Amino acid sequence: MPDTSTGSDTGTGSTRRDTARPSRRAVLAATAGVTAALTVPTAAGAADTDRRLRALISRMTLEEKVGQLFVTRVYGHSATAPDQADIDTNLKELGVRTAAELIAKYRVGGIIYFAWAHNTRDPHQIAALSDGIQRVSLDQPRGLPVLIATDQEHGAVCRIGKPATLLPGAMAIGAGRSRSDARALGRISGAELRAMGVHQDYAPDADVNVNPANPVIGVRSFGADPDAVAALVAAEVRGYQSAGVAATAKHFPGHGDTSVDSHYGFPVITHSRELWERLDAVPFRAAIRAGVDSVMTGHIQFPALDGSDDPATLSRPVLTGILREELGYDGVVITDSLGMQGVRTKYGDDRVPVLALKAGVDQLLNPPSLDVAWNAVLTAVRNGELTEERLDESILRILRLKARRGVLDHPWARPDRIGRTVGTKAHLAAADRIAERTTTLLVNEGGTLPFDPRREQRVLVVGADPASPSGTTGPPTGVLAAALTELGFAATALSTGTAPSAATVDKAVTAAGNADAVVVATYNVTAGSSQRTLVDRLLATGRPVAVVAVRNPYDIAQLPAVRACLATYCWTDVELRAAARVLAGRVAPRGRLPVPVRRADDPARELYPIGHGLTY
Repeated sequence: MPDTSTGSDTGTGSTRRDTARPSRRAVLAATAGVTAALTVPTAAGAADTDRRLRALISRMTLEEKVGQLFVTRVYGHSATAPDQADIDTNLKELGVRTAAELIAKYRVGGIIYFAWAHNTRDPHQIAALSDGIQRVSLDQPRGLPVLIATDQEHGAVCRIGKPATLLPGAMAIGAGRSRSDARALGRISGAELRAMGVHQDYAPDADVNVNPANPVIGVRSFGADPDAVAALVAAEVRGYQSAGVAATAKHFPGHGDTSVDSHYGFPVITHSRELWERLDAVPFRAAIRAGVDSVMTGHIQFPALDGSDDPATLSRPVLTGILREELGYDGVVITDSLGMQGVRTKYGDDRVPVLALKAGVDQLLNPPSLDVAWNAVLTAVRNGELTEERLDESILRILRLKARRGVLDHPWARPDRIGRTVGTKAHLAAADRIAERTTTLLVNEGGTLPFDPRREQRVLVVGADPASPSGTTGPPTGVLAAALTELGFAATALSTGTAPSAATVDKAVTAAGNADAVVVATYNVTAGSSQRTLVDRLLATGRPVAVVAVRNPYDIAQLPAVRACLATYCWTDVELRAAARVLAGRVAPRGRLPVPVRRADDPARELYPIGHGLTY
């Protein structure tokens, strides 16, 4: 079991070194200059940095080294005084009451924030939590700053919501095709995260989404063209890291052609090695050239890259043979969450972290049982399956990352900058401008759009209202109606859901009788979806109807009679407001499809190719 005391103790196979507890100031002083040294573009500068970092590692106990490899969740808004419900959940899942106890017991090197773990109430609370975590860690013997991370992809996946700036998601950025917008997204998001004490973002998604049925990537990808994806991945990486936040390219070796969600199953990629080189590898090569700080693994089986049936996360041929040796990557490799089914199908939770380290991983993300995983790694070193030197290699990479992003010299949040950084008018305006460049007009027969408030004054907004991504207002029909009303229309919202019943469809058709035009928000329309019935019945009223596909642009293939259709690629407020401005003709649509839309009746044929997009 891990040590919970503050005194000096040792486990089998480790030697206790310095037993005095340095102050936070002393610890940071010992690492002072590391960040500056990393900026020196000479072999001597790099050698001096590594000398300082190896000195830190040499003073760690084996138990502390094991802890540095883990990044884990912890529940609560405070490092020391979470709500009782979060204390109870921590005790149940982690065996500790608070983040403070977690750090004292396991000496973890990283913590990941989630909205569902109640870590992200508001910017000042997040900053206080971040600083509380750092104080606790630096108060430990030989304490080091913690690398605080989150999934702030934007679009469908965000852990920190309003008042932080929420920007368009990756596929929307892909539709905008602007490297400067991708770089601006990273710079804005990175500056806001850093102000709240977050140092590592698990973004951008570097997967090339070539499978319309992909249930887990989809609009989280920039698109289906590997060269276009590569350019935007590299730009976003540079944006984040210019703001002092480590970017993470994911999910190596490429999760874009799966029909199984690795959270719940074990996807298999059937690409040949040659296709992988031309498709999946391209964005990861670009990320590496851009200096990406970390690469996240995918829990996918890829027989062309590794003939075993192991997931890539546990594959030495994939992570060491290809990523390290062939692609030349020597940054941090982090697993996707070890709680996902894709990595747990073959081995027990005690074997997975050990096998991941043997494969070439550096950071072990969010194991289902930290205690099981922590002790498994400790035991593997004590019995000789892993060497302490192998752990040192990973810890050196992790410390290099912490030093490069200034975490060793200054791990603290910047609460004094929150008001001047998080959700500022300038950032929100930039998000709106970026979104306007992404909205894609797929169909506009007979000049159905734009709507004119003098002609189509009364607008009915109906359709799907999926749960809004974290921290956005929602629901989509309400956001669209409110935005249209602000633009001079008299708009009303009627939520009909993703599977409207016959009675609900009748209600919408009746309401359309009192409207001058109808907007229908669709969400993942399939051949058997009653959303098709809703759209057809509304078209039959003779009112002008505009469809807004609020997630996948593939919806239009299932709606052949539609005369006007926009794609927004996500249903966050910023994208929906931009769509409203396009519907109203306040801005011209500029987005172009970053993925092909295939015919519903013949998927081998394209209905709309990559690059398709109309304007006014």
